[in-house]
Formats: sequence, C-alpha cells, structure tokens
Amino acid sequence: MKRSWQIFWHVIFWVAMISFFVFVARDNTKMTATNVLVVFLLYPIINITLFYLNYLVFIPVFLNRKRYGVYAAVLCIAIILYGLGKYGVGNILKPYVLVQPDGHVIGFWPYFLSTVFMSLMFLFLSTALKFTSDWFMNERIQRDLENQRLTAELAFLKSQINPHFLFNSLNSIYSLAYQRSETTPEAILKLSEIMRYMLYECNDNKVDLTKELQYLHSYIDLQKIRFGNKAYIDFKVEGEVGHQQIVPLLLIAFIENAFKHGVANNVLTPIRLLIDVGDSHLHLHMQNKKHTNNRDAAGGIGLNNVRRRLNLLYPGKYNLDIRDEIDTYTVELSLVL
Repeated sequence: MKRSWQIFWHVIFWVAMISFFVFVARDNTKMTATNVLVVFLLYPIINITLFYLNYLVFIPVFLNRKRYGVYAAVLCIAIILYGLGKYGVGNILKPYVLVQPDGHVIGFWPYFLSTVFMSLMFLFLSTALKFTSDWFMNERIQRDLENQRLTAELAFLKSQINPHFLFNSLNSIYSLAYQRSETTPEAILKLSEIMRYMLYECNDNKVDLTKELQYLHSYIDLQKIRFGNKAYIDFKVEGEVGHQQIVPLLLIAFIENAFKHGVANNVLTPIRLLIDVGDSHLHLHMQNKKHTNNRDAAGGIGLNNVRRRLNLLYPGKYNLDIRDEIDTYTVELSLVL
C-alpha cells in the first residue's frame, strides 16, 4: 500500500474513533461541551502522538534491531513523561479534567496510574499494528520474490526449448543435405515457419490452442520430409477446438521424443497421437514403438523440461503418466486448460 493511502486510512480511523466517543459523551448530562472536547479530543490527540512515536520511532530504531533492553527503558521513560505531561495539562485545565461533577478533585497517583494504563493500551495497539503490517509486507515481499524466481525459471526453461528443438531439427536437415535430398529446401522453409512461430508468437503466457496444434502439424510435416515421406504417424484431434488456450510449446517434447527414440518408418507400427479437446480440458495419448537400442544416451532435456513446466504452470491441474515398457513407449497427459 502506498504511503499516501496508509496516511489516508489512518486519519479516517482516528477521526471515526474520536467522533464516535464525542458523539456518545455529548449525551452525558454531567459533562459540559468543554469537558467533552478536552477529555475526548485533546487527550486522544496526546495518546495518538505516543502511538505513532512507538510505531514510527521506537519499534524501528530499537525493537527491530533487537535492542530489547533499550526499547523497554525507552517505553518506561515515555510512559512516565506522558503521565506527567497529562497531569500537567490536567492541572492547567483542572475544572474540566481533575474536578469531578461532585466537586471531588482527583489526586496525582490515581490520575497518573490511569494515564499509565491508557498509555500502555495505545502502545500495545501500535505494536500490534506494526507487527501485523510488517508481517503482511514481508509476506508480500516473499510472494514477489517467489514470483520473480518462478518467472526467471520459466524463462530459462523456455529458453532451453528453442536450442533443443533447433538442435534436433538441424540434425534432421543435415541428414537430408548429406543425402543430397531434393526436399532439403522445403525442410529449411518449414523450419523457418516453425521458428517464426516460436520466436514471435510464443511470447505470451498462453496462446490459442489452434495455433499450438498447427505448430505440431508443422513439426510433423518437417519430420515427414526428413524421412522422405516415409514417416508414419496417426495424428487425430477430437473435440471442438475454439477459444481454448494453452501454455506454448508444452506438447512438442512428447512428439520430439517419439520421433527421436521411436520407430517412425514402419507402416505397421505408426506413431499414434490422439488429442481430445473439451471446453476446459485436454487429453493427450501418444504411443510409439521403441528402437531396440537408444541412439542418444545424452538426451532427456525435453521431457525433464516439460515436467518442470507442468509443475510450475499447472499445479494440481494435470496428470502425466509415462509408461516405458519393453517395446512401446506410452504417454498419457490430462490437463485442465
């Protein structure tokens, strides 16, 4: 909360409190208007100064710095000085403060002890308010720091996606170029389209699901070019795709993994990818036959990345089941959009 708003609400609170007590006291037939103004206006202002002296000076300077003995001594001195000051003001305004309606004059010690009690109450209120406001401020700072940390981590995870994808795609295009394939220019053009999406349309936290699915189609087309149109993948999208949004580049890791470690060139065992879309949910089912040997023991960045992004961006809103069996690899992802 900005300082100006804090001052505003503090002023409103004290004006309301004083007005309330003046309103209640004015109906007391034993007190004149002057009595009411002195007792319920002048003295509250004196107590308010003690409130803010503790709130703005004593607590920050002594208590927050763990100078507990000095803080206790300062409070005792302040209570005594304020008690003497109030009694001095009472003597100056004796007919309105120290003289009771029956003519009895309040002595020093009874009056002094009553001022001590009142000072302790205002000190307690200011201390409670200070600790409460500091606690809320610290909580907000911690939340801001945590949000900044998560934002930085997400930015780092997202920055890994492009190099990882580019590394795999360039390997594919290199294979085409090495074979002097006529589809190399088409593959480079397809890669250019994909990179344009990744660089310019994925800067928001979420993108339209239609664009993300089109991106998956483009990637699959690139892989088909790589395999000389002998990559077999059964890709279906069921349900109505409309207004739904999704975190960008979230699903691509599963498809990359299937093409990289799976068998894609066998018409009898195609890569199977089914995406079922609802108004507020998405279910992905992917299955591929595994190679008999793992050609890339150094891999794994993509899946580790997507797991971490799911934990950060969809906490409690997803279920990921990966079954790595002898000859098949299956992924089941349920996601609340």
